[in-house]
Amino acid sequence: MKNVRRTLVYLFLSVIALISIFPFLWMVTSMTNQSIDVTKGRLLPGSHLIENINNLFQSADMVGALTNSALISFSTTILSLFIASLAGYGFEIYHSKKKDIVFNILLLSMMIPFAALMVPLYRMFGGISQTMPLIGIDTLAAVVLPTMTTAFLIFFFRQNTKMFAKELVEAGRIDGLSELGIFVRIYMPTMKTAYAAGAIITFMNSWNNYLWPLVVLQSPEKQTIPLLVSNLGASYSPDFGVIMTAIVIATLPTALVFFLMQRHFVAGMMGSVK
Repeated sequence: MKNVRRTLVYLFLSVIALISIFPFLWMVTSMTNQSIDVTKGRLLPGSHLIENINNLFQSADMVGALTNSALISFSTTILSLFIASLAGYGFEIYHSKKKDIVFNILLLSMMIPFAALMVPLYRMFGGISQTMPLIGIDTLAAVVLPTMTTAFLIFFFRQNTKMFAKELVEAGRIDGLSELGIFVRIYMPTMKTAYAAGAIITFMNSWNNYLWPLVVLQSPEKQTIPLLVSNLGASYSPDFGVIMTAIVIATLPTALVFFLMQRHFVAGMMGSVK
């Protein structure tokens, strides 16, 4: 009876896993087929992979879009991790009732949808463009700055900081380290799993960000990967083989980052839950 139950459980899990992975398998298969085969729902691999890749790089600035997305994502990730971890560390280590009030107000900002902030943000960057065009409208900096950190990431690091041994802070002070030195030389190396989890979350969100870059980036050479894929599908007769090829290429960086850091990601998320 126990073996039968275990077999049923594994069978159920296998079916769920197949359903979950099927869209990705179909996407990979479709990138090897012609557009007409994709529309017919062909599930077998074809022989048009090289043709689709050539058509993609000839019809769209794929290298430029990948470069723009990489610059935005890496910049956002590095800045977000430093600022959010510094804020989370400060809220927890230098705890007080007044800081709790500020932190609760910060959490309330998570309830405001980003769509409600787009118009004031656009007006603000429009005004900045007149005095500081390097960070104004139609610049990569205008994409990075509003997403430089989030209330969720600050909350995430504060929760992880609860697991940080406060005795290490006192030991650092006794050894003569400054408060910033304690943060950089003790806290950051100790909390590497939290940084790994935060890096995955931030990188994936930044890489897949579509709405704000669509609003603020106006030049074709500034477009990111999500905008390029959207433009490929907006033509009068889209080539679905080429579109699927672009989607697979766009998915590879986030998948690679996740698989390389998944062990630290799980550890970091478990630390925030505790």
